[in-house]
Amino acid sequence: MKESVELFKALSDPNRMRIVLMLQVRPLCVCEIQNILKLAPSTVSKHLSVLRNAGFIYDIKDAKWVNYYIDNRSANPLVIDLQNLIKKHITNSDVFQADREKVLSVDRKSVCGA
Repeated sequence: MKESVELFKALSDPNRMRIVLMLQVRPLCVCEIQNILKLAPSTVSKHLSVLRNAGFIYDIKDAKWVNYYIDNRSANPLVIDLQNLIKKHITNSDVFQADREKVLSVDRKSVCGA
């Protein structure tokens, strides 16, 4: 039960839920997420850490960037079920639609100072 509570805690923050939804559109780096959410890099990193520890996301280093991905291969079936529920029931929200447009247009080379 403790593991299930941790999963729900990870999703209990609106910004973490937004990050999960954004990563369902495409992989992003910290500076892209920061640009969309208008949060400090340390805050975004903390949110990503919580989501990674809960098993919702994983990261891969790519040159100077770390790209974050939805973990569709999670060994925890509850993580997969929650991701599917989020995709099915939350993606029609106005906030998600606005974030989706930003995800599709954000350019890491301009926002990350590449």
